[in-house]
Amino acid sequence: MIKKNKEKVRKVSVKYNKNVKQDIHIKETMNMLHYNKPKSNLSYIPDIRLKVRIIIVLVIINILLLAAYGVLTWFTVKNVVVEGNRHYSASEIKSMVMTGYFGDNSIYLSLKYKNKAIKDIPFIDTMDVIVQSNDTIKIQVYEKALAGYVEYLGRYMYFDNQGVIVEASKVTTKGIPKVTGLSFDHVILHKQLPVDNDEVFQNILTITKLLNKYDILCDRIQFDKNYNVTLGYNQVKVNIGKLDNLEEKLMKLPYILPSLENEKGTLDLQNYTTDRKTIPFERDS
Repeated sequence: MIKKNKEKVRKVSVKYNKNVKQDIHIKETMNMLHYNKPKSNLSYIPDIRLKVRIIIVLVIINILLLAAYGVLTWFTVKNVVVEGNRHYSASEIKSMVMTGYFGDNSIYLSLKYKNKAIKDIPFIDTMDVIVQSNDTIKIQVYEKALAGYVEYLGRYMYFDNQGVIVEASKVTTKGIPKVTGLSFDHVILHKQLPVDNDEVFQNILTITKLLNKYDILCDRIQFDKNYNVTLGYNQVKVNIGKLDNLEEKLMKLPYILPSLENEKGTLDLQNYTTDRKTIPFERDS
């Protein structure tokens, strides 16, 4: 009887040991599975509030990046209108204004040049930048008032209405006449051209104003020793003589010059009056 009971105890013990071993094996297997299970980066963050904050920050950054991209693309300048330029070409003016990394962005340009004119550029008094739309700007150029230029030591010395030398250049500017016949022994930038008769600059101003009025700009204004005037139009010379009846003389040129386009000679207006019906033209031999 005692022997049978011992055998039962042994069987129960064996079963218990087997069950314990199975439970241990199952736990070890579950631990291994849990250890090998891939974990996301956020699972290492114990605080859920920190995860939410990071997500919010990432969303805000993405929104800001999209907004910046939209601003850069929508406000990219595609059309540029340049007005008032004569010495510089439109492309040269654009390269002066649209500088910097965001130089082609209309918002950047509107902020950069708001209530601020562009100065310190040769031949230019000021330039204004006007944003007309998201992709269009207008550059208004105000060039210095130049009456003419003289050639000195291989340079073109441009002077204003008072005869003050305002610029020196190696290139000529269309629409600004070359002035010859003046006597001077030196030239100083930002100083008046040292000539014997200061009244010559007022005469040049009077001539250029009338030439602009009648849209008959000349290439050259020549003075002789008595300050008589000859205008140059390519190969045609227009002898004005003294400045008496100057406007009456010049107002005839728009009707005469087209017929002399391919001619070479001198048109004599020295003694012209409104009573004369003919104006002599002498061809060069």
